[in-house]
Parts: sequence; structure tokens; C-alpha cells
Amino acid sequence: MRSPVAPAHLKRLSPTTWPLSPFDPVAELQMSSNEMSGPARNWFLAGVLSVLAITLFRVGFLLIDKTDLFVDESQYWLWSRDLDFGYYSKPPLIAWVIRLATELAQSNAIFWVRLPAPLFHLATAVILGLLGRNLFGAKTAFWVMLSYISMPAVTLGSAVISTDTIMAPFFSLALLFYFRLLDQGRASDAVLTGVMVGVAFLAKYAGIYFLVCAALAAIFVRSARPSGRNWFLILLAFFALAMPNLIWNLINDLTTFEHTMDNAAWVRESGSGFRLKYLKFAEFFFSQFGVFGPILFATLLACVFRSTSRYARILVFLSVPIILIVCVQALLSKAYANWAVAAYFGGTVLAVSALVDRHIYLLKISVAIGMAAAIALPILTSVAYDVSIDGEKPALKRLLGREKMSREILQAADSLEADVIVARSRDILADLFYTGRHADVRIRSVKPGGRPGNYYQLKFPFESGDTSERVLLVSHRPDVVCGEDAMTPNTEIATKGGALHGSSLYVYLVKPACIDDSTKF
Repeated sequence: MRSPVAPAHLKRLSPTTWPLSPFDPVAELQMSSNEMSGPARNWFLAGVLSVLAITLFRVGFLLIDKTDLFVDESQYWLWSRDLDFGYYSKPPLIAWVIRLATELAQSNAIFWVRLPAPLFHLATAVILGLLGRNLFGAKTAFWVMLSYISMPAVTLGSAVISTDTIMAPFFSLALLFYFRLLDQGRASDAVLTGVMVGVAFLAKYAGIYFLVCAALAAIFVRSARPSGRNWFLILLAFFALAMPNLIWNLINDLTTFEHTMDNAAWVRESGSGFRLKYLKFAEFFFSQFGVFGPILFATLLACVFRSTSRYARILVFLSVPIILIVCVQALLSKAYANWAVAAYFGGTVLAVSALVDRHIYLLKISVAIGMAAAIALPILTSVAYDVSIDGEKPALKRLLGREKMSREILQAADSLEADVIVARSRDILADLFYTGRHADVRIRSVKPGGRPGNYYQLKFPFESGDTSERVLLVSHRPDVVCGEDAMTPNTEIATKGGALHGSSLYVYLVKPACIDDSTKF
């Protein structure tokens, strides 16, 4: 009796099916007609050209973007001025990328700081397209690329530089090599998987989710079990890449890990008891409909119960556990909306594969909604000061007013002939370092009372060695006291229409000893 033919998505891939190099989409398009038919080539090429077009659109509007660097972006830029294997709150790759971009451009302009963002997402879309083609076919690859490049998180992540963006292509490459490893069992793919997980880890510690998810997949899906040798090679390659950062943490009092524990506040509170945060859980969970897109996120959840193919079941374990882990974190303490973004690399391929044949209309609606936002946001950044939701504050106020605020502080320092500017607020210090990078004045943080609470307290605390220095103190408080004397502000800086809208900053010219004696500004 003749055996039934297995569906295409269940067939084991032959070695020639996989591209020789996932870095070379051109080679992918040039495969022989036996490996990719004309219609398949057209699907894949259409996807690549589409994501290239939207990326060029984003880069073009990045040139006329009117927003300032966000506080995190300014901090990453400052890190890039002092290359290291680790920093206060994040691993080092984002600083290395920014340094490379600004060195190649010979410019520290905002455009060059942010330029890697849309380019990294372009690369990620193509990589996921390759994965989608290899697992489910070229039509799926097309919709994977469009779905990813129009994902709300990617649209925002292409406008600002973030660790999620830097992690994205490497996490996706780990997925690509891992599935090739499962199908072919080659040691080289095990090494490449580990290398890519290691690089993803150097971008953001969430890269470690890959190993957790792969282990879960191996437990529950028989065909997702690499050999012991290959597991060893994955871990060996991972630790070889991650080790410089791990060593850096050891010799720097576990600085980054301490900060990570601060974010996971329940770890600190576990000895004294804690209450479940149901509202925080709900806030995080429902925010994922906005991060991934409402249709794609709902589909991903449905895939937990309806995935039957081998590849789909593996993808469930390579994506959904990340969401569950962060949901637990939100329930115990708090979780920001982007903390589960690593779930949506494999999750995009999984959700699209579930929709592409039987529910293509939903997939088209999803992409149409995403593309509308992908077009609207770059346009909005180019007219950021002119668009307001309430008629008073700009819609993008968190990304506005920072440079103006810093320039007014720097002007006050110049007019008062200050030698050093001191502030406590991380928001103020972040942009002061960037905007004041050419200023002839030092910028320092108020010294912490205990363990440093941010990078500026760690690396740039004010030391009052020279009692003749003229110190410009920047504070949100109008009633600063130095010793027993109430200080009168030298000037007030308005923050209307920007990130600090609704508050005021006060500038004081004080003696160095005043900074040492004061604990609140």
C-alpha cells in the first residue's frame, strides 16, 4: 500500500533546501529552479523589496526627525564614548554598535545614533523571512517579513535605538541556525546557534530566554532534541561569547545583575513577603496586543492549543514561555510592555503560518493596520511639535524639549561662570552629557547615599576637592537648603511642551560643600 504524502510543512528539510548563508538573501533568490520555483522566488523577492522600501522610508524621515534623544538613548551614546564589556544597567553591544555608526559617520548627530535601528530591523525581517520560507514556504516568508516590519514594536523600535532592536537579528539568527541544527544535526549549526545566542545576550540579557525555551521544547517535543554533543557545543559557544560580560560583572560588584534584580523587585522583597499585583499583570498582558498587534497576538495565543505540525509546536515553545515568564514577573512586581519582545521573533513566524492559508484576510488586515502605523509614526516625528492630543502637550512630548532644557542650563552655567554642573535627576544628566558634549564645563551627579542608583552616580559622582569651584546645582526643588541657609534660585527654567512638561527646574550657584551636605535636591 502506498504511503500517504506528508504535507510540505511536515517534511524533513534536505541540506540543499537551506541557504548556504543566512546573511546572503541574494544567494537565496538565486537557488535553482528545482529548489525554488518561479512563484516562490517572486513571493520571497516581493517580501525583501517590501521591507527594504519601508526601511528606506523610515531612514528618509529619520533625516528630518524633530525629536530629541530619549534618556536611555542618550545614556547608550555616553556608554559608546567609553567602550567596555559591560555597563551599569545593560550589556555592552548597543554601545559598540552606536560607536561603530558614529565613527563611520564621523558624527554624533542624532541621525547617526539612531540609524542602526531601522537597519537592524530590516535585517531581522529578512532573517525571519528565511526561517519562514524554510519551515513553511515562500508565501509564508512574504507575510512574515511584512508582519514583522509593520509590527507596532518594530515601528517604534525603528524610530529610537534600543537594546531590543540590537538583540533582534541575533536572536532571529539563533532560531534559523537552531532549526537547521534540528533537521541536519551538524556541529557547525550548533556552534552558530550558541554564538548567536551569545551575541543576543550581549545585546540584552533577554537573549538567555532562547536557551530556556530550547530546553523546554526539548522536554516536550521529541523532534526538538539536539544530541548531547550539540547541546554541549551550543552552551560552549554561548559562554565563550558571554564570558567577557560575566567577568566584567564579577570585577564590578555585579553591577548590571544588581540593577536587573532591582527591576525584578520581588526578588529583593521575597524575604519580607509580597502581594500579587493583579493590575500590573493585566496591564502587561493587554499591552501585548499593542506590542505585537491585536490579530497576531490573539493568533499566537490560539496556537498554544491548535498547533499540530512539528515546526509549529517547536515555535510555540520558543516564543510563548517568554510571555509567561514576564507575566509572572508582572504579577509579582512589574513588567514593562517591551520585556517580552523576544517572544515575537519566533512568534511572528508561528502566527503568520497559522493565518496564511485559512485566514489570509485576517493577516491582510493585521498588516494593513501595522503599515498604517509604520507610515504615520515617521511622519509624526517630522512634525512632532505641531501635533498635540490635548491642545497643550505635543503627542511625542517624551522625546521633545530635552535639548532645549540642556541648552538653557548650559547657558546659565556660562553666564554664571560655573566650573561644574551638578544634578540628581537621571533625565537631566542624560541629555546634559549629550547636548553639552562640546561645552567647557564638567557635568556631575550628586553622590549616592548608598549603592549607586544609576550610571551617572556610578561613574560621574561629584567630588568637592576644590573648594573654590563654582558649582551650578540643577534641581526640581524651589526650596534648596545649604547647611542652615535657604538658597534663592539664580534662575528658573521652564519645561513647557517637553518631556518635563508641567514642572520647573531651578538653578542655584552654590559652594562645593553645599553638595556634600545636601541629601535632597
